[in-house]
Amino acid sequence: MIEVASNEQSVGFRPHEARIPPRCGRKSTLRSALARERAKVARAALAQCRLCGHQCGVDRLAGPAGLCHAGAEARVFSAQTEVSDELELIPTFAIALSGCDLRCDFCITGGPSWNPREGAPLRLNPLVERAVAALQKGARTVMILGGEPTVHLPTALEIVAALPEDTKLVWKTNAHGSAQARELLDGLFDVWLADYKFGNDACARRLAKVPDYVRVVRENLLWANGHSELIVRHLVMPGHVGCCWRPVAEWLAAELPGVKVNLRSGFWPAWHSFKHSELRGTVSRIEGDRAWQIARGHGLNLIE
Repeated sequence: MIEVASNEQSVGFRPHEARIPPRCGRKSTLRSALARERAKVARAALAQCRLCGHQCGVDRLAGPAGLCHAGAEARVFSAQTEVSDELELIPTFAIALSGCDLRCDFCITGGPSWNPREGAPLRLNPLVERAVAALQKGARTVMILGGEPTVHLPTALEIVAALPEDTKLVWKTNAHGSAQARELLDGLFDVWLADYKFGNDACARRLAKVPDYVRVVRENLLWANGHSELIVRHLVMPGHVGCCWRPVAEWLAAELPGVKVNLRSGFWPAWHSFKHSELRGTVSRIEGDRAWQIARGHGLNLIE
Protein backbone atom coordinates (compact mmCIF):
# COMPACT_ATOMS: atom_id res chain seq x y z
CA MET A 1 0.00 0.00 0.00
CA ILE A 2 1.17 3.54 -0.60
CA GLU A 3 1.82 5.74 2.41
CA VAL A 4 -0.84 8.24 3.35
CA ALA A 5 -0.80 11.33 5.51
CA SER A 6 -1.23 10.56 9.19
CA ASN A 7 -4.19 11.83 11.20
CA GLU A 8 -1.86 14.26 12.91
CA GLN A 9 -0.99 15.82 9.56
CA SER A 10 -4.66 16.32 8.75
CA VAL A 11 -5.75 17.81 12.08
CA GLY A 12 -7.06 21.33 11.66
CA PHE A 13 -6.95 21.18 7.86
CA ARG A 14 -9.44 23.36 6.08
CA PRO A 15 -9.60 22.69 2.32
CA HIS A 16 -10.25 26.30 1.40
CA GLU A 17 -7.08 27.34 3.23
CA ALA A 18 -4.76 24.87 1.51
CA ARG A 19 -1.80 26.36 -0.29
CA ILE A 20 -1.26 24.53 -3.55
CA PRO A 21 2.44 24.63 -4.46
CA PRO A 22 2.72 26.92 -7.48
CA ARG A 23 3.54 25.78 -10.95
CA CYS A 24 7.26 26.00 -11.56
CA GLY A 25 9.51 25.27 -14.48
CA ARG A 26 11.33 21.97 -14.23
CA LYS A 27 14.65 23.81 -14.19
CA SER A 28 13.77 25.27 -10.80
CA THR A 29 11.57 22.54 -9.33
CA LEU A 30 11.68 18.88 -10.27
CA ARG A 31 8.33 17.43 -11.25
CA SER A 32 8.68 14.68 -8.66
CA ALA A 33 9.10 17.17 -5.82
CA LEU A 34 6.18 19.28 -7.00
CA ALA A 35 3.94 16.22 -7.34
CA ARG A 36 4.94 14.99 -3.90
CA GLU A 37 3.98 18.27 -2.25
CA ARG A 38 0.71 18.51 -4.14
CA ALA A 39 -0.16 14.91 -3.25
CA LYS A 40 -0.16 15.93 0.40
CA VAL A 41 -2.54 18.80 -0.34
CA ALA A 42 -4.81 16.55 -2.41
CA ARG A 43 -4.97 13.87 0.28
CA ALA A 44 -5.83 16.38 2.98
CA ALA A 45 -8.50 17.83 0.69
CA LEU A 46 -10.36 14.50 0.81
CA ALA A 47 -11.65 15.62 4.20
CA GLN A 48 -14.03 17.87 2.26
CA CYS A 49 -13.72 16.47 -1.22
CA ARG A 50 -14.37 18.79 -4.15
CA LEU A 51 -11.99 17.26 -6.67
CA CYS A 52 -14.53 16.42 -9.37
CA GLY A 53 -17.27 18.50 -10.96
CA HIS A 54 -19.89 17.24 -8.49
CA GLN A 55 -18.01 18.96 -5.62
CA CYS A 56 -19.84 16.84 -3.01
CA GLY A 57 -17.87 18.23 -0.06
CA VAL A 58 -17.91 14.85 1.73
CA ASP A 59 -15.28 13.44 4.10
CA ARG A 60 -13.64 10.63 2.16
CA LEU A 61 -10.93 10.24 4.79
CA ALA A 62 -13.63 8.76 7.03
CA GLY A 63 -14.56 6.13 4.42
CA PRO A 64 -16.36 5.71 1.10
CA ALA A 65 -18.62 8.65 0.32
CA GLY A 66 -19.93 10.93 -2.37
CA LEU A 67 -21.25 10.11 -5.82
CA CYS A 68 -18.05 8.20 -6.66
CA HIS A 69 -18.47 5.99 -3.54
CA ALA A 70 -14.70 6.11 -3.04
CA GLY A 71 -12.72 6.39 0.16
CA ALA A 72 -9.15 7.62 0.55
CA GLU A 73 -7.34 4.57 -0.79
CA ALA A 74 -7.05 3.73 -4.47
CA ARG A 75 -7.18 0.32 -6.08
CA VAL A 76 -5.88 -0.70 -9.50
CA PHE A 77 -7.93 -2.82 -11.88
CA SER A 78 -5.39 -2.82 -14.70
CA ALA A 79 -1.72 -1.95 -15.12
CA GLN A 80 -0.18 -3.09 -18.37
CA THR A 81 1.30 -2.03 -21.69
CA GLU A 82 -1.47 -1.20 -24.16
CA VAL A 83 -1.57 -0.36 -27.87
CA SER A 84 -5.22 0.63 -28.40
CA ASP A 85 -4.84 4.36 -27.74
CA GLU A 86 -3.75 7.20 -30.03
CA LEU A 87 -0.86 6.26 -32.32
CA GLU A 88 1.38 9.03 -31.03
CA LEU A 89 1.02 7.77 -27.45
CA ILE A 90 1.48 4.03 -27.86
CA PRO A 91 2.81 1.73 -26.66
CA THR A 92 1.76 3.12 -23.29
CA PHE A 93 1.96 1.66 -19.81
CA ALA A 94 -1.59 2.31 -18.66
CA ILE A 95 -2.46 2.43 -14.95
CA ALA A 96 -6.22 2.20 -14.44
CA LEU A 97 -7.57 3.24 -11.03
CA SER A 98 -10.93 1.84 -9.93
CA GLY A 99 -13.91 4.16 -9.48
CA CYS A 100 -15.50 7.04 -11.37
CA ASP A 101 -17.61 10.13 -10.76
CA LEU A 102 -19.81 9.50 -13.82
CA ARG A 103 -22.28 6.67 -14.37
CA CYS A 104 -22.17 6.14 -18.12
CA ASP A 105 -24.55 3.29 -18.89
CA PHE A 106 -22.48 2.38 -21.96
CA CYS A 107 -19.14 2.15 -20.12
CA ILE A 108 -16.98 -0.59 -21.64
CA THR A 109 -15.32 -1.23 -18.23
CA GLY A 110 -18.44 -0.60 -16.18
CA GLY A 111 -17.69 -2.92 -13.25
CA PRO A 112 -14.32 -1.57 -12.09
CA SER A 113 -15.01 1.89 -13.47
CA TRP A 114 -18.06 2.28 -11.26
CA ASN A 115 -16.79 0.34 -8.25
CA PRO A 116 -13.76 1.81 -6.42
CA ARG A 117 -13.49 -1.39 -4.34
CA GLU A 118 -12.65 -3.58 -7.34
CA GLY A 119 -9.11 -4.42 -8.33
CA ALA A 120 -6.02 -4.83 -6.16
CA PRO A 121 -4.61 -2.50 -3.50
CA LEU A 122 -2.11 -0.13 -5.03
CA ARG A 123 1.50 -0.95 -4.11
CA LEU A 124 3.50 2.02 -5.28
CA ASN A 125 7.05 0.70 -5.60
CA PRO A 126 6.23 -2.52 -7.52
CA LEU A 127 3.88 -0.56 -9.79
CA VAL A 128 6.54 2.02 -10.63
CA GLU A 129 9.08 -0.76 -11.23
CA ARG A 130 6.72 -2.31 -13.77
CA ALA A 131 6.21 1.06 -15.46
CA VAL A 132 9.95 1.67 -15.71
CA ALA A 133 10.50 -1.82 -17.10
CA ALA A 134 7.84 -1.15 -19.75
CA LEU A 135 9.55 2.12 -20.71
CA GLN A 136 12.87 0.33 -21.03
CA LYS A 137 11.23 -2.21 -23.35
CA GLY A 138 9.86 0.46 -25.66
CA ALA A 139 6.76 2.01 -24.12
CA ARG A 140 6.63 5.69 -25.09
CA THR A 141 4.38 6.99 -22.34
CA VAL A 142 2.85 6.25 -18.96
CA MET A 143 -0.89 6.89 -18.85
CA ILE A 144 -2.94 7.34 -15.68
CA LEU A 145 -6.64 6.69 -16.16
CA GLY A 146 -9.68 5.03 -14.60
CA GLY A 147 -12.59 4.88 -14.17
CA GLU A 148 -11.67 8.47 -13.59
CA PRO A 149 -8.25 9.26 -12.07
CA THR A 150 -9.41 12.60 -10.63
CA VAL A 151 -11.32 10.59 -8.03
CA HIS A 152 -7.96 9.33 -6.75
CA LEU A 153 -5.89 12.43 -7.40
CA PRO A 154 -3.68 12.02 -4.28
CA THR A 155 -2.61 8.57 -5.45
CA ALA A 156 -2.13 9.73 -9.04
CA LEU A 157 0.20 12.47 -7.85
CA GLU A 158 2.13 10.01 -5.69
CA ILE A 159 2.65 7.83 -8.78
CA VAL A 160 3.91 10.87 -10.71
CA ALA A 161 6.31 11.70 -7.88
CA ALA A 162 7.81 8.20 -8.02
CA LEU A 163 8.33 7.99 -11.79
CA PRO A 164 11.52 9.10 -13.56
CA GLU A 165 11.59 12.82 -14.34
CA ASP A 166 11.81 12.33 -18.09
CA THR A 167 8.74 10.09 -18.34
CA LYS A 168 6.17 11.36 -20.84
CA LEU A 169 2.96 11.39 -18.80
CA VAL A 170 -0.60 11.20 -20.10
CA TRP A 171 -3.65 12.18 -18.04
CA LYS A 172 -6.63 10.29 -19.47
CA THR A 173 -9.76 11.91 -18.10
CA ASN A 174 -13.49 12.43 -18.55
CA ALA A 175 -12.77 16.17 -18.20
CA HIS A 176 -15.20 16.48 -15.30
CA GLY A 177 -12.70 17.71 -12.71
CA SER A 178 -12.88 20.82 -10.58
CA ALA A 179 -10.78 23.98 -10.58
CA GLN A 180 -9.04 22.67 -7.46
CA ALA A 181 -8.05 19.49 -9.30
CA ARG A 182 -6.74 21.50 -12.23
CA GLU A 183 -4.48 23.53 -9.95
CA LEU A 184 -3.04 20.37 -8.46
CA LEU A 185 -2.38 18.90 -11.92
CA ASP A 186 -0.93 22.05 -13.46
CA GLY A 187 2.41 21.46 -15.14
CA LEU A 188 2.71 17.77 -14.25
CA PHE A 189 1.34 15.97 -17.31
CA ASP A 190 2.64 16.31 -20.85
CA VAL A 191 -0.65 15.31 -22.51
CA TRP A 192 -4.28 15.56 -21.48
CA LEU A 193 -6.32 12.90 -23.27
CA ALA A 194 -9.85 14.08 -22.55
CA ASP A 195 -13.30 12.75 -23.39
CA TYR A 196 -16.04 15.05 -24.61
CA LYS A 197 -18.88 12.56 -24.51
CA PHE A 198 -22.13 14.53 -24.75
CA GLY A 199 -23.10 17.59 -26.73
CA ASN A 200 -25.92 18.63 -24.38
CA ASP A 201 -26.86 18.35 -20.73
CA ALA A 202 -30.02 16.30 -21.37
CA CYS A 203 -28.11 13.38 -22.89
CA ALA A 204 -25.46 13.62 -20.16
CA ARG A 205 -28.07 13.42 -17.44
CA ARG A 206 -29.97 10.55 -19.07
CA LEU A 207 -26.96 8.41 -20.05
CA ALA A 208 -24.42 9.26 -17.32
CA LYS A 209 -26.48 10.73 -14.48
CA VAL A 210 -24.46 13.94 -14.44
CA PRO A 211 -25.85 17.50 -14.31
CA ASP A 212 -24.26 20.63 -15.77
CA TYR A 213 -21.99 18.48 -17.90
CA VAL A 214 -21.31 20.75 -20.87
CA ARG A 215 -20.18 23.77 -18.85
CA VAL A 216 -17.78 21.75 -16.68
CA VAL A 217 -16.21 19.85 -19.56
CA ARG A 218 -15.75 22.92 -21.74
CA GLU A 219 -14.12 24.79 -18.88
CA ASN A 220 -11.66 21.93 -18.36
CA LEU A 221 -10.86 21.54 -22.04
CA LEU A 222 -10.12 25.25 -22.45
CA TRP A 223 -7.85 25.13 -19.42
CA ALA A 224 -6.06 21.97 -20.53
CA ASN A 225 -5.38 23.41 -23.97
CA GLY A 226 -3.55 26.32 -22.34
CA HIS A 227 -1.52 24.20 -19.93
CA SER A 228 -0.50 21.06 -21.83
CA GLU A 229 -0.88 19.26 -25.11
CA LEU A 230 -4.56 18.35 -25.49
CA ILE A 231 -6.18 15.50 -27.38
CA VAL A 232 -9.99 15.38 -27.35
CA ARG A 233 -11.83 12.12 -27.83
CA HIS A 234 -15.43 11.64 -28.85
CA LEU A 235 -17.10 8.24 -29.09
CA VAL A 236 -19.77 8.21 -31.76
CA MET A 237 -22.87 6.59 -30.29
CA PRO A 238 -25.87 5.26 -32.22
CA GLY A 239 -28.66 7.80 -32.23
CA HIS A 240 -26.43 10.61 -30.94
CA VAL A 241 -24.67 11.99 -34.01
CA GLY A 242 -26.96 15.01 -34.30
CA CYS A 243 -27.59 15.74 -30.63
CA CYS A 244 -24.10 15.01 -29.30
CA TRP A 245 -21.39 14.88 -31.97
CA ARG A 246 -22.54 17.83 -34.06
CA PRO A 247 -22.54 20.36 -31.18
CA VAL A 248 -19.23 18.96 -29.91
CA ALA A 249 -17.68 19.38 -33.35
CA GLU A 250 -19.07 22.89 -33.73
CA TRP A 251 -17.71 23.97 -30.35
CA LEU A 252 -14.27 22.45 -30.92
CA ALA A 253 -14.00 24.17 -34.30
CA ALA A 254 -15.00 27.53 -32.84
CA GLU A 255 -13.21 27.49 -29.47
CA LEU A 256 -10.28 25.09 -29.90
CA PRO A 257 -9.35 25.35 -33.59
CA GLY A 258 -6.55 22.98 -34.53
CA VAL A 259 -6.81 20.86 -31.38
CA LYS A 260 -6.19 17.17 -32.00
CA VAL A 261 -9.46 15.22 -32.16
CA ASN A 262 -9.88 11.46 -32.15
CA LEU A 263 -13.33 10.55 -33.48
CA ARG A 264 -13.84 7.01 -32.26
CA SER A 265 -16.32 4.77 -34.04
CA GLY A 266 -16.04 1.49 -32.14
CA PHE A 267 -19.12 1.79 -29.94
CA TRP A 268 -20.16 -1.51 -28.37
CA PRO A 269 -23.42 -1.96 -26.41
CA ALA A 270 -21.71 -2.78 -23.12
CA TRP A 271 -22.60 -2.61 -19.44
CA HIS A 272 -26.11 -1.07 -19.06
CA SER A 273 -26.57 0.05 -22.66
CA PHE A 274 -29.69 -2.11 -22.89
CA LYS A 275 -31.52 0.46 -20.76
CA HIS A 276 -31.55 2.82 -23.75
CA SER A 277 -33.17 1.63 -26.95
CA GLU A 278 -30.82 3.55 -29.24
CA LEU A 279 -27.73 2.07 -27.54
CA ARG A 280 -28.62 -1.60 -27.99
CA GLY A 281 -26.68 -1.90 -31.23
CA THR A 282 -23.59 -0.53 -32.94
CA VAL A 283 -23.20 2.61 -35.06
CA SER A 284 -24.65 2.14 -38.54
CA ARG A 285 -22.59 2.85 -41.61
CA ILE A 286 -24.88 5.78 -42.45
CA GLU A 287 -24.36 7.34 -39.02
CA GLY A 288 -20.63 6.71 -39.18
CA ASP A 289 -20.35 8.42 -42.55
CA ARG A 290 -22.43 11.33 -41.27
CA ALA A 291 -20.16 11.74 -38.24
CA TRP A 292 -17.06 11.92 -40.46
CA GLN A 293 -18.76 14.39 -42.79
CA ILE A 294 -19.49 16.65 -39.81
CA ALA A 295 -15.86 16.44 -38.70
CA ARG A 296 -14.48 17.26 -42.13
CA GLY A 297 -17.07 19.98 -42.66
CA HIS A 298 -15.81 21.78 -39.56
CA GLY A 299 -12.17 21.35 -40.52
CA LEU A 300 -11.26 19.40 -37.37
CA ASN A 301 -7.70 18.19 -36.88
CA LEU A 302 -8.48 14.47 -36.84
CA ILE A 303 -5.93 11.95 -35.59
CA GLU A 304 -5.94 8.22 -34.99
